[in-house]
Parts: sequence; structure tokens; C-alpha cells
Amino acid sequence: MISDVDGDSVVYLNGQFLKLADAKISVLDRGFIFGDGIYEVVPFYRGKPFRMAEHLARLQRSLASIGIDTGLDTNAWQNIVLELASKCQLPYFTVYLQVTRGPAKRDHAFPKAPQPTVFGMTSPFTPPTAKQRQAGLTAMSIPDIRWLRCEIKSISLLGNVLAKQQAVEAGVDEVLQFRDGYLTEGASCNVWIARNGVLAAPPLDNLILEGIRYRFLEELAAKAQIPFESRRISEDEVASADEIMLTSATKEVLPVVQFNGKPVGTGKPGPVYVALRDAYDQILS
Repeated sequence: MISDVDGDSVVYLNGQFLKLADAKISVLDRGFIFGDGIYEVVPFYRGKPFRMAEHLARLQRSLASIGIDTGLDTNAWQNIVLELASKCQLPYFTVYLQVTRGPAKRDHAFPKAPQPTVFGMTSPFTPPTAKQRQAGLTAMSIPDIRWLRCEIKSISLLGNVLAKQQAVEAGVDEVLQFRDGYLTEGASCNVWIARNGVLAAPPLDNLILEGIRYRFLEELAAKAQIPFESRRISEDEVASADEIMLTSATKEVLPVVQFNGKPVGTGKPGPVYVALRDAYDQILS
């Protein structure tokens, strides 16, 4: 059984499958020195990947955006993911992939002949329970002070880490970030609101990471005949929303029932969330 803390678990590193305890990289790796790399996470439900093609396409987009060429095509990535998955006996887990520009002399400029470091591992995760879905989450607003290329799934996550720590220290589940008065995203999730039965989310631009569940939830909304708008959303709109929802690989889709210390809508999961959740469960069942 694979464990993220088990030294005997099997990981992938630069073409080899080996025990975690035996996986070593150089301290001069640019991922360690500069955070110069990309990552991706593919969830598995009962041994089946969730939208792996979309996850791998996002991985390739992010790699191309920062100029890392691994020489691996989509089939090669898929084989790595499936081989790692085959070694995990858990019902729910993720395959984590990370690519850095590799080891080089410490210099901000790209090395002339980089040898990327490619790493992969599996980790268990627990889908949200019925109790969590019913109870919902709490959130607060903070300024979005991160860099302006949030569409890249970079391993440089210090801004996200600091945002999440603010939530922890404030005793809430998540933060909702705002840039120039407009909603961007959570610390590690996309954010949605519902007003008068209409679902809305920030546009897919450089200010947010396109979660794989963004398109998925858009499809579910169409299936449930819920109007959807991709547009800029002001902080006032969020504060007065009938419903707020979060989506991510591990959160799936969860309602926010309290924002900045005040109830969202009735203070309970709303009808748009319930309709989307029902459609979600039908597809994953």
C-alpha cells in the first residue's frame, strides 16, 4: 500500500520506479533553489482517474509556459500515472507529478542544457463526507498579493501557503482572495457564487488557476439547467451572494455557509449547490 510517509512506498524519479527512501535529488535542483517547476495532481476514485486527459493537458500547458521540455508526450505521462496508480491499493488517492528545470549552478538565468527532474508519487485522500457537505465551510476575505501568472500551476506556492495560514490562524476553513476589489480564488481552490439562481465564477485569465473542476462544474450547471456566467465578481457581490461554493481536487464541491463572520444566504447549503452536488454524485457514482 502506498503512503506519503512510508519510506517503502514506490515513487517515480527520472525514468525509474523506486522506494521513496531511495529517491534522491541534488540540493542544486532549481525546484529546491528557485521553486522553478510545475506540478499536477490527478485524483483516482476506486482505481479510476478523474479527467486525466484534462490534468495532463494542463501539465503540458504549464510546462510550455515556463519553457521546460521533458521530452515526454501525453502517452508517456499517462503511462507514468497509471503505473504509479497500479501500485496503490487505496480506494481514493491522488497521483502527484512534479517537474523542475533540474540541477544547475545557482544562476537566475535558465541553464543552457537543462536536465529536468521528473518526480511522481501517490497519496491518499478522503472525499468530503455527507456531514461535511451538510455542515459547509467558513471563509474570510483577504487581499490577493500573489504574482500575476496564477494560471501556471507552479510549485512556487508561497503566496498560497501564506494565504492558507491566515485561514488557519483566523479559525476559518478557507480564504477568498480579492485583487483590486474583484474575486480571484481561494488559497487552493476555485470560488463560485450563486445569486437569484444564476451561478457565476471569475473568468479564466492569468489571475486564477483553471481548476479541472471549473469546466466540470460548468457542464454540471448546464445539465441541471442552471444559468452560468464567467465574469468579474465584486467583493460586494460575494458578500451579498445567496450561495458561495468552492471546488478543488480534494474538496470536490463544497458550500461556504459563513463568510466574514456572517451567514451566506440562509446559513445552510443552498438549492444551486444541492442541484450541482446531485449531478456531481451521479457522474462519480
